[in-house]
Amino acid sequence: MLDSQCPFAPGSRRLPFADVETPLRPGVTTRLHYRERGSGPALVLLHSGWGYEAYPFTHQLDALSARYRIVVPDRTGYGASEPLDELPEGYHRLYALETLRLLDRLGIGPAVLWGHSDGAVVAAWTAIEAPVRVRGLVLEAFHFWRGKVASIPFFETGANRPEEFGEAKVAALRLDHGEGRWRGIVGAGARAWLRIIARGRREGGDLYDARLGEVRCPALLLHGSHDPRSEPGEIEAARAALPDATLEFLDTGHAPHSSARMGGEATRIAERFLARLPEAPRVASG
Repeated sequence: MLDSQCPFAPGSRRLPFADVETPLRPGVTTRLHYRERGSGPALVLLHSGWGYEAYPFTHQLDALSARYRIVVPDRTGYGASEPLDELPEGYHRLYALETLRLLDRLGIGPAVLWGHSDGAVVAAWTAIEAPVRVRGLVLEAFHFWRGKVASIPFFETGANRPEEFGEAKVAALRLDHGEGRWRGIVGAGARAWLRIIARGRREGGDLYDARLGEVRCPALLLHGSHDPRSEPGEIEAARAALPDATLEFLDTGHAPHSSARMGGEATRIAERFLARLPEAPRVASG
């Protein structure tokens, strides 16, 4: 099934879906929900490990859809897409392969990827796996190391007591995933990250198997200077692995794009980066 004619409208009951064979559910055709707005070169926004509504791209959709065809998928397990009980340790790379298959299904060629948090890891893996398909990367709240030991209490809370993240975040998670699913989604991601961190403590290394240097497209590292999920020196290590990337710090936390105070500036920085990319043919959505 493919219904990409339905424009994204908050609160709309008509949702566009695409049927994709994803490595997260091998051998099963999976129904993925995606939002779409605008026309022009493709810009794909990839949500964090909590899904779209926890850190929505509302400002970016409003600001950029006049010039870009913006596609915002719910990855398998999230939002209105098909559910998934657990995440394997290497799920970021598998989601990158899923993203490429969705783009194939939607007839999208080379695209710019803007990923936030887990979505930034997925975006980077997509550029590693298929460099000709990615024109540029906006890597926001980027994760680099496996052994993110300072985040162990955060992920333990997600695995066992997600209600402690506060009423506002819980309300957004309920809106996105439903009362019956939001705890499982947060818990699955937290458990996967705890396994990743345990491996990092044993073996060291990064989330990209030392392959981040294979990224060939222009990249922007967009980061909150008070991001609680960043280890000391982590962003500098990511920059060393991507020496040609542009690094921009903003005076905010984990999600510059959805910050009430800094969201506009995050969008302007991204717009300037996008404007410097080599031109792509404008193709109407649908």
